[in-house]
Amino acid sequence: MITLRHVDKVFRIPRHVTRTLYHRLTSVFAGSYEYEELYALRDVSLDVQQGEFLGIMGRNGSGKTTLLRIIAGVYRPTRGTCVVEGEVSPLLELGLGFQPRLTCRDNVFIYSALLGFSRDEVRTRYDSIMRFAELERFADAPLDYLSSGMKVRLAFSIAIQSPAPILLVDEVLAVGDAIFQEKCREVFWRFRREGRTVLLVSHDDNAVLEFCDRVLTLESGAIVREARLVEKERSVTRQP
Repeated sequence: MITLRHVDKVFRIPRHVTRTLYHRLTSVFAGSYEYEELYALRDVSLDVQQGEFLGIMGRNGSGKTTLLRIIAGVYRPTRGTCVVEGEVSPLLELGLGFQPRLTCRDNVFIYSALLGFSRDEVRTRYDSIMRFAELERFADAPLDYLSSGMKVRLAFSIAIQSPAPILLVDEVLAVGDAIFQEKCREVFWRFRREGRTVLLVSHDDNAVLEFCDRVLTLESGAIVREARLVEKERSVTRQP
């Protein structure tokens, strides 16, 4: 369902940044900028099967989010190939596109449109979105009145409405308080029952153990470890 072969992603990082307007203008012609190559991903080859729940772990800066962005089509590989069969729903930067001066209701429609939902689909799902986020009473309040945690809850509640067979998830199980996190767990168990293909980036060992069939560890953009989780049978007993 997802196939990557020898994927590199290289960013060019300027080593010397000119600061004056004169230098910025002259550097266009003089070529005074120097760059170094940063390998965010290095020779990554990966196969993800339909219905698999794959965990991706590693330190900050190891390439986890870049890998999800390559699969989502946000970035193109510098080298190598990435083939994805099926619609993808990326839960990467929750709330990106929110308009703080508009109401929660307006933001539900705006953010849903950014995720590809039609207006009729949003109308049908609006009540369940607000109910899951536990924000019904704030529907007509400006989004800016909400706490950061409430905003993330709203974004998550919208994003999980996607019926896409492939979900790319970046650290969203840490949103909200303990009660809301338990609701998030129930959503991920539902994804498993539905046979969705999920790539989960997380620093939480317990979450990876609970949900994932296999886990990859990245270091400096390369896959350094891969393991199938033998604890899966035990963790299934905790299914809601």
